[in-house]
Amino acid sequence: MTTPERWTRTVREQLRLGRLLPLGGPRDGAWVAERAAREALLAAARGVPGVRPERLRIAPAAPGETHEPVVPAPPSALPPGPLRVTADFAASAAEPLPAAAARLRAALAEAATRGIGLTVTDVDLRATELLDAVPEPEPEPVSGTGPAGPPVVPGEADGTDEGRAAGAALAVPGVRGLTGALGRPVHITEPDAGREAALPRRHVRVELAVDADRTAAEVARAVRAAVAGALPDHPTVAVLVTAIG
Repeated sequence: MTTPERWTRTVREQLRLGRLLPLGGPRDGAWVAERAAREALLAAARGVPGVRPERLRIAPAAPGETHEPVVPAPPSALPPGPLRVTADFAASAAEPLPAAAARLRAALAEAATRGIGLTVTDVDLRATELLDAVPEPEPEPVSGTGPAGPPVVPGEADGTDEGRAAGAALAVPGVRGLTGALGRPVHITEPDAGREAALPRRHVRVELAVDADRTAAEVARAVRAAVAGALPDHPTVAVLVTAIG
């Protein structure tokens, strides 16, 4: 694959993933693809009785209240800060609409904060339709078919620093596999002494998929510690979660 083809593929993958949302707080050094987070929230919403979720979006709640991350962010990633979830939904006419909205808001807030680890401060809902019948629960998606597709696992036993970092990440509980949406699953940036704003030391970015039954932010923190400890120079580490489930 030529360099222009690789760039084109990377751009297409990033558009497919959506924006890269901050995961946890400014000291966590982790991000999650918007599409992965949105699918996880929609899965939680589908479990709310009497509600049919529709459009859902995650965006900064206060663009002026962001922070500098402790590590270099992935390309075009949003800075750490509070987030807002906005969602449309249809609900059964068999009960008062505020009651259905309250259950949906609670489920989305729980899934966002405890299930994923997003700093969500607002959940805004809009009812678009009243249904005559109670909507049937939707089937759960098959595990391993998340937004980023099946995990791609590189050769972690090749003796390179990329391989050692990959092996350390894969050994963390909750990591389902490594992905390569923005290029390589493990991307190492070397310090450049000739540049004015050079990195003080090496920086590693790890892309991965996590299990849905663990908090993505907690898994990301554990991966950061494991990867930094696996390399002799203890580089800075950023984690990008591209799939949940």
